Amino acid sequence: MAPIAGSRRCRYDGDAATHPVSILQSNMSELRSPSANSDAGIDPRSGYRIAPEPRTTMPPGIPYIVGNEAAERFSYYGMLAILQVFMTEGLLDAAGNVDVMSEARATEWLHNFMTACYFLPLGGALLAETLLGKYRTIFWLSLFYCLGHAALAFDETRTGLVIGLSLIAIGAGGIKPCVSANVGDQFGESNQHLLEKVFGWFYFSINFGSAIATYLIPELREKLGYHVAFGVPGILMAVAAFTFWAGRKKFVHIPPAGRRFFSEISSPQGLGAIARLVPLYLCVAFFWAQFDQTHSRWVTQAKAMNRDVFGWQVKPEQMQAVNPILVLLFIPLFTYVVYPALSRVVKLTPLRKIGIGFTITITTVALVAWLQGRIDAGDAPHVAWQAAAYVLMTAAEVMVSITFLEFSYTQAPRSMKSLVMALYLLSVAAGNFFVSQVNRYIADHPDDSGLEGAAYYWFFLSVMFAATLSFLFVAMFYTPHTYIQDEQP
Repeated sequence: MAPIAGSRRCRYDGDAATHPVSILQSNMSELRSPSANSDAGIDPRSGYRIAPEPRTTMPPGIPYIVGNEAAERFSYYGMLAILQVFMTEGLLDAAGNVDVMSEARATEWLHNFMTACYFLPLGGALLAETLLGKYRTIFWLSLFYCLGHAALAFDETRTGLVIGLSLIAIGAGGIKPCVSANVGDQFGESNQHLLEKVFGWFYFSINFGSAIATYLIPELREKLGYHVAFGVPGILMAVAAFTFWAGRKKFVHIPPAGRRFFSEISSPQGLGAIARLVPLYLCVAFFWAQFDQTHSRWVTQAKAMNRDVFGWQVKPEQMQAVNPILVLLFIPLFTYVVYPALSRVVKLTPLRKIGIGFTITITTVALVAWLQGRIDAGDAPHVAWQAAAYVLMTAAEVMVSITFLEFSYTQAPRSMKSLVMALYLLSVAAGNFFVSQVNRYIADHPDDSGLEGAAYYWFFLSVMFAATLSFLFVAMFYTPHTYIQDEQP
C-alpha cells in the first residue's frame, strides 16, 4: 500500500506523458492545432496513436484494457462483497467498541455509495472529453481509488468508512465512463464487426475478477480480519493502474475535444442522441434497482437460509460469487447458442434482447419474494433456491447489461462516447438511489413502513413490471443511429 501514498520529492519519476505540465501543454496544443496529428495517426508529441488503424483483427491494446478491468473489478467487488456484513457486524467506534448498523440503514448506506459510484462518472466523462482525455483520466483517478481502499483497511470506524467509500466513488467516477468507451475507441470501420465479441470479453473480464474476489475476500475476512480483507483489493487496484499504464503505447488515445465538446453536445446530432437514449435509461434504472440488491438484501436473506452444501457452510456474502461465475459460462453460451437459436425465430435486435432480459427479471424477483415469504413463515429454505434466482438474474444481466454497453457506445456521436456512457451509468445511480430511499424510509419507520419481509420484494416486483411495460413502449418508437470512430492509415 505504501507506494500509492507517494512522497514529497520534487523530481517526477513517472511517464513524461502523465506529468501534470505535459498534460496541460498537450491538451492546449490539441485545442490550438487539431490538425497537427501525423498522417499515420500517431501524435508526434506523445507517440500515442490517436485513431484506429485499418485492420480486421483485434486491436493490440485490448489485452491491456481487459487486464486492467479484471484487476479493477476484483478490487471493487471484493470490497463490495463484505461491505454489508462489515456495516452490520464489524463496524467500530473510535474507542474500538462495536457500532454496527441495522439491516435497513446498512442497505441505505451501501446503495448511496453505489449511487455516488455511478453518478460521479458524469464528472469523469466531462474531464476526459474536455481536458485530459480518457487515458489520463483513468490513470490519475485510479490513485484516488487506491487511497480509498487504504482508508477502509486501516480505519474500521464510520470515519474510515466515509473517507474510504468517498475516495473509491471519486476513482470509480473517473474510470467507469472512460474504460468502456476506451474499448470502443480501439475499433474502426474495418473491424467494427468485432465490437460485440470484444464487449462480451470485456464483460467476461469484469466477472472473472469479481468471481475470484467474491469468494476469496470473505475467506480473508473470516481468517485474517477486515484490515487484510479491505487491503488486498487495494493492492489489486494498484495492479490495475500499472497494467493500464503498461499498455499506453499499444492502444488508441482519442484526443479530448476541448471547448468543441460543448458545441457538439448542443448540436442537433448531440441533443438528438441524448433525447433518444434518456427514456431507455430511465427504464433500465429499475433493472439496476433489482440487480444491485444482490449485494445487500440478498446477502441478508441468505443468512436465514440453510447454507449447508455437501457439508460446507457457505458464507452469506459468498453467494454473490454465483453471479460472476455464471456470467463466465453464460457469455459464450448466449453468444454461440442462445442468440443464434432465438435469431432463427425472430430478428434479435439489441432492444429486443433487453426486453427479454427485463421479463426474466420479473420472474427472478417473484422467486426471491416467494423465498422471503417462506423465511417469514419460519422455514429455512435451502440456499439452492437462491442460487436458482441468481441463474435467472444472471441471464437477465447478460441480455440487459452487456447489450446496453455495446448499444450505448454505437448510439453515441464520436465526440460524446464517454458522456453517453456516463449517462448510461446515471441509470445505475438512479436505480441505487431509489433503493436507498426506500430503505431510508423503512429505517425511519421500523414499525409501520408496510415493507417488512416478503412485502419488500413484492413492492419491487410491481416496480419492475411497470418499468418493463414502459421500456417496451419506448423501444417501439426508437430509431437507431450508429457512430463508429474514423480510421487513419
